[in-house]
Amino acid sequence: MKGILRKTGIILVIGLLAMGATTVLHGCSKTQSQESQAIVIDGSSTVYPITKAVAEQFSQDDRASVEVNVEFSGTGGGFEKFCAGQTAINNASRPINLQEMAACKEGKVSYIELPIAFDAITVVVNPENDWVGEITLAELRQIWESQAQQKITQWNQIRPSWPGVPLKLYGPGADSGTFDYFTEAILGDAGASRSDYVASEDDTIIEKGISSDINSLGYFGLSYYEQNKDEVRALAVDSGNGPILPSRATVENSEYQPLARPLFIYINLTDAQKNPAMREFVYYYLEQAPQVVAEVGYVPLPDEAYHINEVTYNKGEVGTVFEGKSQFGLTIPELLRKQAKY
Repeated sequence: MKGILRKTGIILVIGLLAMGATTVLHGCSKTQSQESQAIVIDGSSTVYPITKAVAEQFSQDDRASVEVNVEFSGTGGGFEKFCAGQTAINNASRPINLQEMAACKEGKVSYIELPIAFDAITVVVNPENDWVGEITLAELRQIWESQAQQKITQWNQIRPSWPGVPLKLYGPGADSGTFDYFTEAILGDAGASRSDYVASEDDTIIEKGISSDINSLGYFGLSYYEQNKDEVRALAVDSGNGPILPSRATVENSEYQPLARPLFIYINLTDAQKNPAMREFVYYYLEQAPQVVAEVGYVPLPDEAYHINEVTYNKGEVGTVFEGKSQFGLTIPELLRKQAKY
C-alpha cells in the first residue's frame, strides 16, 4: 500500500503537470502550467545531512532543472525565515515551539509537520581522554547549568576521581534545536544553560574543537559522531538505569533516554500548493528517507511512519501534534501513536 500510494502520488503530479491541469491540496486549487520555482530549505544543522543528501539525489535523478537550495542556520534561525515565508521547508531537530507557532500565524504560514528520523544527542570527549567513559544526568546538569558559569572549570569539580585539568566545553548555539532539546532535557529550561563555552550552529566546528582538545566535552547529533568516530569518543549516559551508549539499537529499544528525539521537516503549505516541483520533492524525500537516514547515521522510522507522513501530506493536514513543546522520553512507538491521531 505504501509503495502504491507513493508512486500514485508522484505519477499524479507528473501527469497533471504535463496537462497543465488544476489540482487541489487541502481544499485549495492552483493552476500548474506555471514554471516551477526553486525549493529553498533552511533550519537545523542536525537534519541538514539528511535533507542535503536527498536533495542531491533528487537533482541527479533526471531533475537537474529543479533548483533545491539547502542551508542551515539552526532550528530556531530556520523557523524565523520559515514563518516569514522566506523558505519552503524548515529542517527541525525539535518540534515547533509556541513563539514560532505564533510567528507563523502572524505571517500567514500554514505548515505540515513530518517526522523523518530519530536521533540520539551524543555527549562526546576527545579520544585521548582516558578518565571518563560514562556520565550521569546529574553530572551533565552540574556541568551545563547557569550556576556553573565561570565556576565549574575543571574536571575534578564534577567527580573527584577525575583529574584537576581544565574543562573546555563545546556545544550548539542558542539558535540550535539541539541546544534547546538538550538544555530542556537536562536542565528543565532552555534558558538555564551556561554561556561560557564555544558555541556554534555548525556541528563540524564543535567536532573539530573537541577532536583537537584533550580536555574538552560537548554534544551534537548521532550522525556527526558516527561520521567522526576516529576523531571523538561517545560517553555512555546514565539516567538512573545504568550507563547506555547512543546507537541505533539503544534508540529503537527505548533505552537511550532522555536524549533520544525525533527529527522533522516542516512544509510550507502555500509553497506545496503552488510549486509542482515542491510536491514531487516531498514525495521523493519520504521515499528515500529510510535509506538516507541510515546512511548518514541516524535512526530510520518504521515504514508505517513514512506511510502516515504520506497520508498527512496528501491530505494537507496542517499543524503540530506536540502542542508547541518537546516531549522528553518519547519513544518511536509513542511517536507513531501521535502521528496516527491526525
